[in-house]
Amino acid sequence: MTDVPHFDEGADAAHRRRAWRDGLGVAVATSAYGVSFGALAVAAGLDVWQTCVLSLVMFTGGSQFAFAGVIGAGGLAAIPAAIASATLLGVRNIAYGMRMSPVIGAGFWRRAAAAQFTIDESTAVSLAQTTHRARLIGFWVTGIGIYVGWNLSTLAGALLGDVLGDPRAYGLDAAAPAAFLALLWPRLRQRQPIVVGVAAAVVATVLTPLLMPGMPVLIAAVVAVVVGWANWLGRDERPPEEPDDVPELGGLP
Repeated sequence: MTDVPHFDEGADAAHRRRAWRDGLGVAVATSAYGVSFGALAVAAGLDVWQTCVLSLVMFTGGSQFAFAGVIGAGGLAAIPAAIASATLLGVRNIAYGMRMSPVIGAGFWRRAAAAQFTIDESTAVSLAQTTHRARLIGFWVTGIGIYVGWNLSTLAGALLGDVLGDPRAYGLDAAAPAAFLALLWPRLRQRQPIVVGVAAAVVATVLTPLLMPGMPVLIAAVVAVVVGWANWLGRDERPPEEPDDVPELGGLP
């Protein structure tokens, strides 16, 4: 007899296949919307190369749209406001980085590379998996896939914006939200996640006409954080499943 625990290779392979499938699906859906950013950025007055550099360096959709939108409304004089808006929307990635740190693991270069790909989609796909290996696959496949696809579609949108017209006419603006909903839906099995989802949606919907783009989403996220921290409505429910091999109990490395 051996003391090595039984390892179900079939189950592990299934988890990895699911991570690949989720990551590629979200990457395709999100990348398609990059066409919209490319077209809108050029329409706002940015050159094609400036538009592409934003996607290469900034690489966070909400911040990019906010930057281009403010520039389009106020021209060069609005650059400070555009930078402030983009920075405000990018603050959420700090929280994503803290959550993903135990999954990515130690090592300066590994974390430096992961920082560029730590976005809404890569975090969501990773945390939707149930094993540590699958979470790593989900993170890297989604992050790298979107980075490549987003930059290619940004270039296409910048070059063909006038020919394509309004990208929303093709439904591209709904592709990324639909992918997020597909990830979220299987988790809505307990009372607390359902209440959090409904409350955050209501808050974002009510505040959207009143605040600058991106702010309603940040405020809705605060609702989710507060409810989760206080564990309202979830005291009698089992905690969500977490991979056994993610060293979160020991603190962030």
